[in-house]
Amino acid sequence: MNPEQTSLRGMIYASLFGALTAVGAYIIIPLPPVPITLQTLFLGLAGVILGGRLGALSQTVYLFLGIIGLPVFAGGKAGLGVLFGPTGGYLIGFVAAAFVIGKLAALKARPGFTWLCFSLAAGTAVIYALGLLQLVLVARLTFVKALAVGVLPFLPGDGIKIVITAMIALKLRGRIGGNLP
Repeated sequence: MNPEQTSLRGMIYASLFGALTAVGAYIIIPLPPVPITLQTLFLGLAGVILGGRLGALSQTVYLFLGIIGLPVFAGGKAGLGVLFGPTGGYLIGFVAAAFVIGKLAALKARPGFTWLCFSLAAGTAVIYALGLLQLVLVARLTFVKALAVGVLPFLPGDGIKIVITAMIALKLRGRIGGNLP
């Protein structure tokens, strides 16, 4: 099969993970200091299970759902304006992160827990980097202030999600997404 082609099954999985990411925005675990949503858990699973290309496609589907007006972004927001707002960099980072996670995970034939955690952490770093950049440019925050409000409060929750995502991915390995182009 031509690597540029995407199978119907691959597109269905990408759509499913895009929808799961949207649902993840509404699953909130109220932990102090910042509540945890499950968007990045589903994003990470998409990258690990579907691979870089389809994982990124899944997050493009998620962004498209929000752009067309479905309230799938944090706080029930929607619309193209959200992507150009202060937190839009994080959302754009979802696409890049899923790609990075999928590509890193694929570097090993059967990635173990540690490698999956590394891949997921690298993807999370991509989200943070793009989110910080937009906070600095759009919200006009200093780098230190952007780091204090846009990264540090989320580190504990994201660390927990990385571990849980890696454990789920190991359980699901081979059950879904296998041999997707």
